Amino acid sequence: MTGHPIAAITGLGFSALSRKPGSSVRRLACDAVRDAAADGGLPLSSIDGLLLNRSPIEPFETLPLSVRRDLGLGDLRLLASIEGEGSSVVQMIQYAALAIQAGMAERVACVFADAPITANVNAGKTFAIALPITGIEDWESEIGFLGAAPAFALVAARYMALYGATPEDFGNWAIAERQWAMLNPRAFLKKPLSMDDYLASRPIARPLRMLDCAYPVNGAVAFIVGKVEVAAAARPPVYIHGMGQGHSGCPAFSDHEPEFDNGAAMAGRIAYAMAGVGPVDVSSAQFYAPFSCAGIVALENYGFCKRGEGAGFVSAGNIAPGGTLPVNTGGGMLSGFYLQGATSICEAVIQTRGEGGQRQVTNDVVLATGLGGRQEHHGALILSPHASLT
Repeated sequence: MTGHPIAAITGLGFSALSRKPGSSVRRLACDAVRDAAADGGLPLSSIDGLLLNRSPIEPFETLPLSVRRDLGLGDLRLLASIEGEGSSVVQMIQYAALAIQAGMAERVACVFADAPITANVNAGKTFAIALPITGIEDWESEIGFLGAAPAFALVAARYMALYGATPEDFGNWAIAERQWAMLNPRAFLKKPLSMDDYLASRPIARPLRMLDCAYPVNGAVAFIVGKVEVAAAARPPVYIHGMGQGHSGCPAFSDHEPEFDNGAAMAGRIAYAMAGVGPVDVSSAQFYAPFSCAGIVALENYGFCKRGEGAGFVSAGNIAPGGTLPVNTGGGMLSGFYLQGATSICEAVIQTRGEGGQRQVTNDVVLATGLGGRQEHHGALILSPHASLT
């Protein structure tokens, strides 16, 4: 990187995170934005942009643009609801950075909020909706192909068939995330996890087990993105050096492998090139990985190992504490908590600031990613505590 950072993340905020029914999505979002402003030492009145993101399965009214009034914000120079499925949190930060660079705004709050657990419905039922993968109307519903787990089970099964991966390979991903979660006060699952424990967990959609799957919570996370020149002194600035997106256009029936040939590699290439770095320069990676198999595929698509080598890379201990590439150091989505794209980005900010406590790792260059749909939508950020990467 020889140029100037694009923008900086100057505030990080959380609402209460819970596995119990409670506050509305709107209230959670407002709590997180207020916390982010306080974290950055900023008055709410200094925010002149607001970007919102809710779960794509929720209606617009769940988190409407009128949230600005809930927060008591004045006139805004930027206001939008962003929808890019699981890549949306990355996209919010990207669009905020671009707007700031263009002079449209100076400080933009970006917030994701979700409350999948209600008094009458648990998270499993909330997400048990048809995920179209064929383009044939109602086909998935008719055969009971509900939720993301069956779709990602096809990814895992294909990976096993092509590259000889075993259940233990997926288990090693889950165990590594649990090891990191045990070092994170905010993580939800901290009980030590053995391979026997993993193999004994019940099947969800073969070959995926319960411990291969994300752990949803109710909550919100917000980020304040600002001009580099006015980065608040309350917290170390997190400089945004690279950004990229990639959205798969390959048809399901082609020479491509749709389970693996997705937009992640494109997003990574663009972000690496913008920052002037490569995978070899990355200190830690924070992946959107709602299932163990998605994390293994991400390692390959973002250039940390070759196609088919991701399972072996994980099984060799590389992503776990003490490994060569710390990955999902907050416990990830399997043991930390699942708030869609916010999970990976908040841990990236914490690590980049050097505020990881017992789990803190080298933070010169941090990769953070988002993933949406059945791996069709990807976003990537290259973050650093350094204003220059040269």
